[in-house]
Amino acid sequence: MKPFGFDYKSSGKEGLSMFEGSVWDRPEADEQPETVRAAVYARTSKSNPKFGYSLKEQVRRCLERCEFQQWLSLYVFQDEAKSGKDVDRPQFQILMDYGERRLFDVVVFWKLDRFSRSLLHVVQLERQLREWDIALHSVTEQIDTTTSAGRFNFRNIASAAEFERDMIRDRSRMGLYAMAMDGRWPNKSPPLGYDIEDGRLVVNEPEAQLVKQIFHEYLDRKSMSEVAQQLNERGVQTKRSNEWCARAVGDVLRNVIYTGEYRVAGVSKQISDYRIVSEETFSKASATRNRFKSGDTERTNMSASRKSNHIDHVVGQYELFVEGRGPKIELRNQV
Repeated sequence: MKPFGFDYKSSGKEGLSMFEGSVWDRPEADEQPETVRAAVYARTSKSNPKFGYSLKEQVRRCLERCEFQQWLSLYVFQDEAKSGKDVDRPQFQILMDYGERRLFDVVVFWKLDRFSRSLLHVVQLERQLREWDIALHSVTEQIDTTTSAGRFNFRNIASAAEFERDMIRDRSRMGLYAMAMDGRWPNKSPPLGYDIEDGRLVVNEPEAQLVKQIFHEYLDRKSMSEVAQQLNERGVQTKRSNEWCARAVGDVLRNVIYTGEYRVAGVSKQISDYRIVSEETFSKASATRNRFKSGDTERTNMSASRKSNHIDHVVGQYELFVEGRGPKIELRNQV
């Protein structure tokens, strides 16, 4: 995106001329290459913020600071009604793109939370900008990485951010461990055969019957691919409403939760309410899955029906490709 031009009088009090767009460019930049080049960043979380937080007021104060520092203000990037919790902001992305191209030397903002509300993000962004020889400067706070004292202050902030991250990690581990000790499930996505009520798994009877059927069919057919094929032919879908494949069948056969064995966050215990298949059935399925590792059993050939379906699929894909309706293949130059 090409920046837009603007006129800014030397007083810094007036003369702002807004053009269409949110990025302004000062055309006389190339005339003073030895001057520190500044880019202003302003952000609001709401479209109509109270006075003092408005984009116009933030920009005015930043430009005044640039003039006081005798910095050449080249760009103004503005994100209106955008959250500062992450960096997914249109103008901020342009700022980072310009920074990577080294089009300015310092980013000036009114307050640190206008740049980013996440201290961890600020530390990461400062590290990235530093690699591009770009500093940060806050108008209202003691943050100015253009000076030794400012860099020292920012290192203290970085240390505090690291401490905060470690504390959050420790609290998360403690919370997860406490949840596991209570036998609760760690997320909102239960395995096939269960629902979640009050944080705990509850057996879903129709799905539980499907789980038992998968185990029994696998012990009978001894092929995950054939079990998946049979399920798809009957129109049975996975928990996430997808078609079955050998891997999905294998995920069911390997999940010890179906025997009531609960393993979360280092906690392992038996919860009888979670059992769907017997330990004997699970052990037989495991032995069948691992029968080729010992070398005592030879692999069987693909069944005729499965082979026929595979051939039909390949032929169908080829016909689509010939007709120009197949997936596009992008060829890249190899170095």
